[in-house]
Amino acid sequence: MLRLFKDIELFAPGRCGRVDLLMGGGQILEIADAIRIPKAHCEVRPCHGLLAVPGFIDGHVHLLGGGGEGGYATRTPEFPILDAILGGVTTVVGCLGTDGITRSLPALLAKTRQLEAEGISAYMLTGHYGVPTRTFTGSVEEDLLLIDKVIGVGEVALADHRSSQPTFAELARLAAEARRGGMLAGKAGIVNFHLGDGPGRLELLERLVRETELPYSQFLPTHVNRSEALFEAATAYALAGGWVDLTTSTMPWLLELGEIKAARGLRRLMEAGVPARRITFTSDGQGSLPDFDSEGRLRGLAVGRVTSLFQEARSAVLEEGLELASALEVITTSPADLLGLGGKGRLQPGADADLVLLKPGTLAIDTVVARGRILMAAGRPLVQGAFPQERG
Repeated sequence: MLRLFKDIELFAPGRCGRVDLLMGGGQILEIADAIRIPKAHCEVRPCHGLLAVPGFIDGHVHLLGGGGEGGYATRTPEFPILDAILGGVTTVVGCLGTDGITRSLPALLAKTRQLEAEGISAYMLTGHYGVPTRTFTGSVEEDLLLIDKVIGVGEVALADHRSSQPTFAELARLAAEARRGGMLAGKAGIVNFHLGDGPGRLELLERLVRETELPYSQFLPTHVNRSEALFEAATAYALAGGWVDLTTSTMPWLLELGEIKAARGLRRLMEAGVPARRITFTSDGQGSLPDFDSEGRLRGLAVGRVTSLFQEARSAVLEEGLELASALEVITTSPADLLGLGGKGRLQPGADADLVLLKPGTLAIDTVVARGRILMAAGRPLVQGAFPQERG
């Protein structure tokens, strides 16, 4: 079906002015000042100045749930597609976390295919916190070559009491496999590193770039807004040429302990001179947000939400004073380019028909379109998955 969105204010993600946008066959077909097609051949949707932005990309979601650090009762639930729709997220990348045993890669692959069937685009990372890491085939390289949905490896834990304390040689070998497999498969082969607040911080990543031939673009350290000390180290890493990822899910107790809100972190990074194209936001959706004491004992636990992704991008505009285009970049073009997701992250002819319409002023989500299918209209979700449930 052809769908024509009339009179939108286009952010592609840079501001492009008022236009019409035509989509069909899951792709954007044309963007022009005025597109006229007989209504008999096309569904025409007047938009009256709504802001049209690319569908959001969340590159770090625990699709099977996360947690478990406090025992079986603390395992978090699986990711529901309704959260993606409510948050304007049209593309997710799933990963395992601490638990790579009871949550398996085959189950994660099945979950990505479920989400695709329900309406959004979904990919996954092979591996988990530990090194040597879990794989389908016995090697990261083979997983990238043989499993279509695998686009990288992670999240591999560093500087954290839950990590396997990998050596430099182990990480270099893992990253080299990911790069080689990614090149051969035409994928990014990214290595996603979970960073805790241990004193090592980004030292191993800095050594990988300094002592091997692997480029900065091979690595994405996440949770870098966990603490002031880690954030300062991440700022220096980014200024040297690295990519950094800010986690948008948080809780009051985490902020009290020194975590930096993603929106504020984005402003600070850009003020320091880090370009938005080397910054990403991810939600850590369905992951656990644990509160450990100084001896590593769990004191509290909450669950990350994918809806926080755009909430923080929106906050970067409305509370931190950034331009909308810059706030959008970290959840659209930047992750699309780093993760090698062609067709994602931009509104242009030939790109996937992933579109979010925002209300001017408030930036509230009005409409969500994924691969040309309308999942939300006038703020009301039209799809809730096979097993809908109440969400807060």
